[in-house]
Amino acid sequence: MKAFVTGGTGFIGQRVIQKLLARGYQVYALARSANSAQVLADQGCTVVHGDITDTESMREGMAGSDVVFHMAAWYDYDAKAALQAEAINVGGTRKVLRLAHELGIPKIIYTSTVAVFGDTHGQLVDETFYQGGPFLSEYDRTKWLAHYKVALPLIEKGAPIIIVMPGVVYGPGDTSLIGTMMKMFYQGLPALPGPDLMVTFAHVDDIAEGHILAAEKGKIGESYVLAGPAIPLGEMVDFWAHLTNKPAPLLRIPSQFVKPFSPLVGAVGNVVPLPPAFSREAINLLGATYIARADKARAQLGWETRPLQTGMLETFNWIAEQTTQETAPDREKQLAGLAILAAVGLFLLWFIGRRRK
Repeated sequence: MKAFVTGGTGFIGQRVIQKLLARGYQVYALARSANSAQVLADQGCTVVHGDITDTESMREGMAGSDVVFHMAAWYDYDAKAALQAEAINVGGTRKVLRLAHELGIPKIIYTSTVAVFGDTHGQLVDETFYQGGPFLSEYDRTKWLAHYKVALPLIEKGAPIIIVMPGVVYGPGDTSLIGTMMKMFYQGLPALPGPDLMVTFAHVDDIAEGHILAAEKGKIGESYVLAGPAIPLGEMVDFWAHLTNKPAPLLRIPSQFVKPFSPLVGAVGNVVPLPPAFSREAINLLGATYIARADKARAQLGWETRPLQTGMLETFNWIAEQTTQETAPDREKQLAGLAILAAVGLFLLWFIGRRRK
């Protein structure tokens, strides 16, 4: 069995490749750079040099595949990088899925996201939910376009696409917003902005297994939410404190008080590099609920998730190992920390001033 994979060096992609190889697949993986090629070769893949925005670079490597996994995507909450979002998430997806259909690949697994539902305003939704905006980030907007304006129309034209829709993914190696927040908590987080943000949590290995199960048991033309339990960020931070015996942040700043500072954070970010969790776009997400249920994947695919305690402890053990290996913070990290403290200080001044009025 031959599998062609895009996004194979990503957080989820590396785990999907490991599972494919363990099942005896021959994995052909797309690589944009020499570093990516080396990572893929070390895993045991046949490297295909190319880019999802270049159809012909993928043609030979994809031809003859039994399944294509399209996981490559732009995922960033840095407004400066947003210009790449549509070219990669929409244009690249269109080229990968069209080529796979043209080559007659019998099964195509496309990785979408529950973020295409946008803010569900407290509703725990399933695959039938639809909302056409507004979008809180370029990632949400461009993944929505790829899902509803690229993948679904191709399904209507007969493309054998199965869509998987992960919620928030965590685990060792995570560098996303949640991974950054977990690391900051472990190192001592003085304040928690937006404790009312609610997302779902599933371990990366379980999400990867969901991809494989979609290929093995999924129905062509169907979408499958892959999401763990929905938990507000404030409650999750308290859970982390319980697991690690580290103090939870005492200062909890509600989203409605943080969002007015989004332009200020954006201005600071133009001067001082800020952690992704404190970028302007990340702040725009505060107060939202990105929550969906995985009943369909559990029933039709037999998908399961591990207990949160098991997965979170594993992740914090990895963070602990990484922390002991790091050197003293460099100047940029120090400045970023100062900028965060300054933003919190400005909030406190503003809040105190309001109370005095």
